[in-house]
Amino acid sequence: MALIQTLFQALSTNPGSTAGVGFSRWPVMLVITAALLMLPIIIIAASLALPFSDTWRHLLDTVIVDYLGTSALLMLGVGAGTAVLGVGAAWLTTAYQFPGRSALVWALLLPMAMPAYIIAYTYTGLLDFSGPVQSALRDNFGWGYGDYYFPQIRSLGGAIAMLSLVLYPYVYLLARVAFMEQSASMREAARSLGRSPTQVFFRVALPQARPAIVAGVSLALMETLADFGTVDYFGVSAFTTGIFRTWYGMGELTTAAQLSALLMLFILVLIVVERTSRARMRYHQSQRRAQRTQLSGWRSALCCGALVLIVLAGFLVPAMQLLMWAINHWRGAWDDQFLQLVWNSFSLASITAVVCLGLSLLLAYGQRLSPGLIERSAVRLAALGYAVPGMVIAVGVLIPLAWLDNRVDALAREWFDTSTGLLLSGTLLALVFAYAVRFLSVSLQSVESGLSRVKPTLDDAARTLGASAGTTLRRVHLPILRGSLLTALLLVFVDVLKELPATLILRPFNFNTLAVRTYELASDERLTDAALPALAIVIIGLIPVILLIRAIAEGEKQHG
Repeated sequence: MALIQTLFQALSTNPGSTAGVGFSRWPVMLVITAALLMLPIIIIAASLALPFSDTWRHLLDTVIVDYLGTSALLMLGVGAGTAVLGVGAAWLTTAYQFPGRSALVWALLLPMAMPAYIIAYTYTGLLDFSGPVQSALRDNFGWGYGDYYFPQIRSLGGAIAMLSLVLYPYVYLLARVAFMEQSASMREAARSLGRSPTQVFFRVALPQARPAIVAGVSLALMETLADFGTVDYFGVSAFTTGIFRTWYGMGELTTAAQLSALLMLFILVLIVVERTSRARMRYHQSQRRAQRTQLSGWRSALCCGALVLIVLAGFLVPAMQLLMWAINHWRGAWDDQFLQLVWNSFSLASITAVVCLGLSLLLAYGQRLSPGLIERSAVRLAALGYAVPGMVIAVGVLIPLAWLDNRVDALAREWFDTSTGLLLSGTLLALVFAYAVRFLSVSLQSVESGLSRVKPTLDDAARTLGASAGTTLRRVHLPILRGSLLTALLLVFVDVLKELPATLILRPFNFNTLAVRTYELASDERLTDAALPALAIVIIGLIPVILLIRAIAEGEKQHG
């Protein structure tokens, strides 16, 4: 907290100046900050205006259609999978009472702590030909190669299954809120007309919850398009793998940027759909909410068993497998290199979390002081990076930084006959900037939520006492916002720790993190060696899940 206060000390006016002068600085800083954070996205969009190279034409003739078709099938499959799992789990935990329901309400969120690429590595180790499942089948039944059929985990279907298992909580959370807020009278009216519980669900509850469900599926699809580790490991030709191959395999940065721009068009459509759905969401406080139906016998066992199966498949089975691998191989993995990975990941995530928090305070508080259309639009545009894949942002960051490095190097050669090398691109500064663009929205939402609970009368009282905007922020708001600030720090910290594509592309030479090392070991088929860094990511990833669980528990108490 002291560091944040120091960062904003400079925003206070001089002792002899008036409070009004301090207020005038914030809109300018807000717009400049937002423009800087939007630069990578603008660069990617502007790449479509550049001439298309022969490489682009080659890609168009050979693989673009494959990228489009595969990405569309991936989105279709994950959309259906997350909708079925998320809506089903939300309805069962909201409409019915059965043994274990209270525990399953929060346990269904646990897959959020499991990055998609890690669950992909784990299930590959379990279900591949040499894995324990198929080995046990061959040993018990005396089968050999070709004597039986087993689904191929490294396939488009496997990628859809892995992504659905970890992304359904987006749908589950929003759908559950929608179901909880529905009035009992409409369901009871349907039942009085002779409708069965199944018909009540499909004809009454589901249509009312449709905006929330569409919003949740849209968020899941954004994450699907942003995924790189899963589709790359499974050999699925999606847009993210195509961008990576075009950049690193062909050395075509401009063409990679143009591919990224096409991917952004997909994302833009999903953003519009998600925002439109959220705008239609109306959660009214009804006088009487529907009571949960008590289940017993085989119905209770079936309901509980289905939800337990989801939790097992999405979290417990891969987590236990990672734990077993880590226990059996920790002596070979726990060394100075692993400790260096932990330190690199921790320091990078900590720095980014503080940077994002400082930017969020600047944007959120600046918008509070000057809530005009320009300021509000600038803040919303600055937060757009969270919907853009990390790989796309990495391309957008590298292009301007590489251009600037080349210009500085050319001037140094001309004036001083020496080379400056890479001053910005390929440094931690570039990586932290990319993280800030990607994850600013996470901390911004938390800060905005905290500021919205601070009464404007406190600002007015501070102004009457001659305090500037910066002084009011440091002495009034920051102490009140401690909880929101800590939440923002933790959420950004965990997201940075799990981020793979941006880190893989922008990291400095000979600099690794837990996510990159896990990817490298898994790519070399050293899954057991990858278990320890992967398990560390999963354990830390439980932090935001615990925060969500606490929020749900508080909501359950309020709703009775």
